[in-house]
Amino acid sequence: MASWFYASEGKQQGPFPEGQFRDLIAQGVVRPDTLVWTEGMAGWQKAAEIPGLVGGGAPPMIPAGGPPTMGGRGNGGAAGGSLSVDFGILEFTWRSIVMLIGMCFVIPAPWVFVWYTKWIVPCVKVPGRPNLSFTGNAMALVPWFFGFIVLAIAIGFIGSQLLSNLLFLVQIVLYWLLIKWIVANLASNGQPLGLSFTGSVWAYVGWNLLFAISIITIIGWAWVAAAQMRWFCRSIEGTRREIVFKGSGLEILWRGIVAAILFSLIIPIPWVYRWIMNWFASQTELAPRGSPLGVTPSARARSLPARRRRPACRRA
Repeated sequence: MASWFYASEGKQQGPFPEGQFRDLIAQGVVRPDTLVWTEGMAGWQKAAEIPGLVGGGAPPMIPAGGPPTMGGRGNGGAAGGSLSVDFGILEFTWRSIVMLIGMCFVIPAPWVFVWYTKWIVPCVKVPGRPNLSFTGNAMALVPWFFGFIVLAIAIGFIGSQLLSNLLFLVQIVLYWLLIKWIVANLASNGQPLGLSFTGSVWAYVGWNLLFAISIITIIGWAWVAAAQMRWFCRSIEGTRREIVFKGSGLEILWRGIVAAILFSLIIPIPWVYRWIMNWFASQTELAPRGSPLGVTPSARARSLPARRRRPACRRA
């Protein structure tokens, strides 16, 4: 039996078995203009465009093969593979300089950050997700950004060490919110991917504290960075493919040392940055669930049922 997905408010819902999905159609939850997708379809389509789906009739005939154009959410292993990054050195250089200047002036920072993100995201090539883009608006960052500045100024006047530590914690929480916001605003072919970052704020704080402590060991930070990347990939939901980071701590360590040396020479920075980004992208793979590249069988057994139960909770 086919499993169906539908898009609601820019987020995917599903998978639903054929019978349950038809009940959603009968209840008016899935309307003729609702975008739907099932394995074998070439992309997301309006329900009314699929013969036999809306209004009863024979079951729809779904062509074989082809990844979906909205999030790559159901095509099993057909759209697996590694990510890649490609951008021009000159364009990267002038855009990075503009962003740095904007950050120094503080007030333009949210707008410059979004402008830069809208450029860099399409440079990332993801199998099964053509024309990746970022749809976030700078105004969403303004309350967080200027609220933090006001808090920092107030704590600076008070001069309390305890409050300074609290400010550091607030900064980490804001970075966590920023990650959630960026992931939620990714799109493909102009359609929202419906992804979400589900890592808890306390886990994110813990990883940052662990990384800060690992710096003391000189080399331990690389293994912490690798483990944190794997946690980050596992925490992105909204796709039926597993996001797997394969890089090891040793590989991160020697690349980090080489990058630090070359960064000190200033001129090679753009090339080194692209080299590092390309390596991290190449070590990040989209794999069919259940493949050897995925998580351990016990973790998979715990995570998959949870994903399938969640939509039922929302419907209730």
